[in-house]
Amino acid sequence: MVVEAGPAVYFLEASHLQAAQALLSGLSAGDRFAVVKYDAAPQALLDFTPDKQAAEGALGKVRFNLGFGALNLSQSLSTVLDWLGKVQGKKTIVLLSTGFDTSPENAMQGVLTRLKVSDVRILAISLSGELRSPPATRKGKNRGKAPPEKSAVAEEGFAKADQLLGAMTEATGGRVYLPKSARDFSGVYAEIAQLVRHEYSIAFAPPVRDGKVHAIEVRVSPSPNATPSTPASAYRIDYRRAYLAPSP
Repeated sequence: MVVEAGPAVYFLEASHLQAAQALLSGLSAGDRFAVVKYDAAPQALLDFTPDKQAAEGALGKVRFNLGFGALNLSQSLSTVLDWLGKVQGKKTIVLLSTGFDTSPENAMQGVLTRLKVSDVRILAISLSGELRSPPATRKGKNRGKAPPEKSAVAEEGFAKADQLLGAMTEATGGRVYLPKSARDFSGVYAEIAQLVRHEYSIAFAPPVRDGKVHAIEVRVSPSPNATPSTPASAYRIDYRRAYLAPSP
């Protein structure tokens, strides 16, 4: 789990982490869990362990920074990918982030390129749901509301953040979740636990060995028993969009 520890989520009072028990309890006994927080750079809080109590304790120790600071999401993920390169087995990053990124543009493009050919899947949970509609205070109807021009700038920023989270997850065959309140997090965590626990892989032999990146396209053919009334959207297909062929 990679958790944003910047100033924005400080005001959420870690409610998104309190619901993580739904994720931990849904994992199998053999699954291992690690915790990393990031702001300007990533910091490992717990190495991989099957001890769910240790994982829960590490999440409880995440401290959020109040005040202005860097949120280098792309650069932090690149470092985490370096760490995961030494880990064997199926790997999933559960990313809790607003999606705001102060990394240089080349770092963003670089990590997206790495994610396309990595063996790591990203399941992202946006932390910006409650930040988009802050409750108004009781002192007057206009308190707690931003001026129209500031609202437009904020919406543009949230849209860009959502786009980045979507690009990161889509490249790896993952998913992005946009919970709107703290109550939604338990259901999201429970679904993620099921995805991780019941994952299986389909492999194929690359037709060429040229050391280049090749696109992947996955299609689901209709069942012979399908009826004309079966909706085409009955299946959701999450798959990695590219692979790196072996060198000659």
